[in-house]
Amino acid sequence: MLMNRAAESAEGQARVAAFTQSLHQLGWTDGRDVRIDIRWGEDKIDLERKYAAELIALGPEIVFASGTLSVIALQGTSRTLPIVFVGVTDPVGASLVDSLARPGGNATGFMIYEYSFGGKRLELLKQVAPGVTHVAVLRDPSNPSGSAEFAAIQALAQSLKIDVSPVDTRRDAGEIERAITSFARTANGGLIVTPNASASVHRDLIVALAARHRLPAVYPFRYHADGGGLVSYGPDVVDQCRRAAGYVDRILKGEKPADLPVQAPTKYEMVINLKTAKALGLTLSESLIARADEVIE
Repeated sequence: MLMNRAAESAEGQARVAAFTQSLHQLGWTDGRDVRIDIRWGEDKIDLERKYAAELIALGPEIVFASGTLSVIALQGTSRTLPIVFVGVTDPVGASLVDSLARPGGNATGFMIYEYSFGGKRLELLKQVAPGVTHVAVLRDPSNPSGSAEFAAIQALAQSLKIDVSPVDTRRDAGEIERAITSFARTANGGLIVTPNASASVHRDLIVALAARHRLPAVYPFRYHADGGGLVSYGPDVVDQCRRAAGYVDRILKGEKPADLPVQAPTKYEMVINLKTAKALGLTLSESLIARADEVIE
């Protein structure tokens, strides 16, 4: 298992637990029917490459990978070892598979979302903070999904009377801080954070900057809201880990990744942080709160 979280991460531990429990239900028990080795790449390129090489050197029959960088690192070392992934934004755009229906290579799994989902985040931001008229979309320009999600957001923005602008940041904390600080000078601003490695590695910084500049923000994953972000809305990756165990089981029993289609999410979750809403002076409707899967008070 190559995980794109830190070993002490509650989210990472939840993903591992969901995967191993589901695998156990399918008849595979660590230490009895299968041996499981785990490395924690933390969505950092150098660590992901180092641990990908370590795992492949162990001679595994299959690797379970969390996150795009994990798969890229593994395929950079081996294009034959079977890989089942979760939490990948755009497997075709990142050249991890040939197509969603027929992956064609050594990897398959579960992608994060469809690009149209970006428009739903914009709608949610407008519901949470009706006064927002300018929105910055934080994206990593090296990730092709960032442009695709921005296009989906832009397509809806005019009908909501919102001006949107892309804020391109890579993995440099200083660049992220300068970009958000500069945008914060815009009146009635809000922020949408797209799923990418930079948003994961620097999530605490991004949440802190949004709070400092009083920017209502919608994030892609629940750990953003858990860490103080206003609202998170996105796929349940823990649920994907449970489902991924089924693909691992099938491959261990003889099927090929090339023949197993990449699947879209089936479960999404919304988490609202009411403490952050209060700090921003926002009053959320009862109907919106009732829709949330979790409310942090």
